[in-house]
Amino acid sequence: RRAPADFVTALAPLILLIGGGFAFSEGSNTPLFSASIGLILLFSIAVALHTALYRLRPPAGRSTSFYLAMAFGGMLGGIFCAILAPTLFDWAYEHPLLLLGAALLVPQVSFVPWADRIPKALLWGLAAFALLLSFLIDAKFEGWITGGWALLGSVAVSIVALHFVGRRILFMLGLAALMMSYGGWSKLYQSASGMRERSYFGIYTVSDHADPLSRLLTNGTTLHGVQNLDPSEELEPTSYYARRSGIGHALASAPVLYGPAARIGIVGLGAGTLSCYYLPGEDWRIFEIDPVVLRIARTRFTFLPRCAPQAKIVLGDARLSLSHQPPGALDMLAVDAFSSDAIPMHLLTREALAVYARALSPQGLLLVHISNRYLDLEPVLAAAQADGWTGAIFSYQPEPFEPVHNLTASIWVAMARDPQALERLKQASGEDGYLWRPLRARRGFAGWTDDHASILPLLEDWRNWLPPSVQGR
Repeated sequence: RRAPADFVTALAPLILLIGGGFAFSEGSNTPLFSASIGLILLFSIAVALHTALYRLRPPAGRSTSFYLAMAFGGMLGGIFCAILAPTLFDWAYEHPLLLLGAALLVPQVSFVPWADRIPKALLWGLAAFALLLSFLIDAKFEGWITGGWALLGSVAVSIVALHFVGRRILFMLGLAALMMSYGGWSKLYQSASGMRERSYFGIYTVSDHADPLSRLLTNGTTLHGVQNLDPSEELEPTSYYARRSGIGHALASAPVLYGPAARIGIVGLGAGTLSCYYLPGEDWRIFEIDPVVLRIARTRFTFLPRCAPQAKIVLGDARLSLSHQPPGALDMLAVDAFSSDAIPMHLLTREALAVYARALSPQGLLLVHISNRYLDLEPVLAAAQADGWTGAIFSYQPEPFEPVHNLTASIWVAMARDPQALERLKQASGEDGYLWRPLRARRGFAGWTDDHASILPLLEDWRNWLPPSVQGR
């Protein structure tokens, strides 16, 4: 009964064109579509290739070597993606490369009846035309090649590629042209210009913007820091770390709350923005897992070198590093690791919070940044109140004129073992003190532990996963 597998196999080249064409697009504006098309693509390619393997299976007497070869191939693929690719590439180029490999391997039958009658030389000419057209589309060679015109050009490339189904090398070239039309040439340009670096922890892009004049650090599609390049605002905290944000009030109040020798810990360096809250006499320790981020913060941004060059940098997993700190070593600990699409859940479990409590002084404050496009993390911290924490949340919205200075909305949670520590923070926040409100627990949600943690109960409004045009905003 191979009919279902054969049906998926027959459609696999078409699904490769539809889904694989978006291999270079970021997908942050259409996460539901991107996730769905990615899963469909994976399923169809897996079925097609496993079906081909099934048909190529040897007699039973050679099944051991057959399965050994399959296992060895899987090992090579794992080594390539997990170990080699992060060192060879500065972007996730392994994804489009594997799709092109699939284009060479999936069984194919021509979709276009007259394609077999097209001269071979003309087909190769069409392949060259498709690659040239994809470059013109992505490079915006003319000012009018935007929006609908760019989409129309990509559709033309896909029609050309459809004629190549059944000819593996040409089909691979057609798929490559379609991929490149959706941002592939831009990715190659960014790699050639040295704008990007990659490590085992992420893909970091440093880019300069003209309006307002600024430099951005992004990890994938997530903002990790902005620096104004205007000399008068170069060292002013920006983005999630504005002076009127929750973390801004907390760090600015450190001398009032803990004296001039306050001991401050920061988890997550980013561009180093928070270091510009450093005051002479304070003891700062910054915990960062990725040496590449440290190098970027020191060489491409000036927050850390100019504001807190004497800050102690602790490289490694923050939870392990904090567990090695003496008890009560910090007065304030800011954890900024949860704004990306994939969050380090082990830093928000009950056991992790116990590590933070040990590292903080009895009147210490824990500040946690929970701004996130897809996850509502407030219930995780609210559940921790059952373990003796008291918490408050601060949602900051910039004034209409403030985004010009690269200030963005943020959500910070302050937690303490001593409720009076939170009261003192509210008082030190001045006229914004009323913006600190109690944490709201979610009924039936018990928080995360090292044994069990799931993001499914915390997914934000499902409309956030749809394109803005569908959301009606």
